[in-house]
Amino acid sequence: MADILILYYSRSGHVKSMAEQVARGIETVSGCHAMLRTVPPVSTVCEATEDSIPAEGHLYVTHDDLKHCSALVLGSPTRFGNMAAPLKYFIDSTSDLWLSGELAGKPAAVFTSTGSLHGGQESTLLSMMLPLLHQGMVLMGLPYSEPGLMLSEDGGTPYGPSHVAGSQNNRKLSDNEAQLCRALGKRIAEFTMRLE
Repeated sequence: MADILILYYSRSGHVKSMAEQVARGIETVSGCHAMLRTVPPVSTVCEATEDSIPAEGHLYVTHDDLKHCSALVLGSPTRFGNMAAPLKYFIDSTSDLWLSGELAGKPAAVFTSTGSLHGGQESTLLSMMLPLLHQGMVLMGLPYSEPGLMLSEDGGTPYGPSHVAGSQNNRKLSDNEAQLCRALGKRIAEFTMRLE
């Protein structure tokens, strides 16, 4: 069984919804299992400590989750055209995996959510790709053979799925955005199975 780790941070639930759609796409491929994991928030005033198991939602990620996964999909809301600090904080702690080469050669992909259509979706996706490249991972996006990319009037990029949450942060995933998330999940799962 190929365990594909979906690691995300979500403040208002949009990225979590996307992660769950990516998981649905992964699990359409025989022999693949989606593992949903998140990271705790960080404090702006002092070192925050959290219980090892969150009160609700998906479990917090561990280095072992990364070490033993067959592939990785990262998701984050956009923060000024970059990934959110809690996800970056965790990624910055993975130099042990970089030194050992544990992630090298594994497939990886990214997804994001923004408040507006031009809220930095593509720069956020690219910012999430940089540490994955340093880890030696094989990056995957969404090809234009996915019809949703050409028809989209909301989220969706060739770098990875995206969602437009709206200025009031109350817009749910559109059918097209959800389909693109599932397409990415299926694509990375199929590619992972070729490597297994």
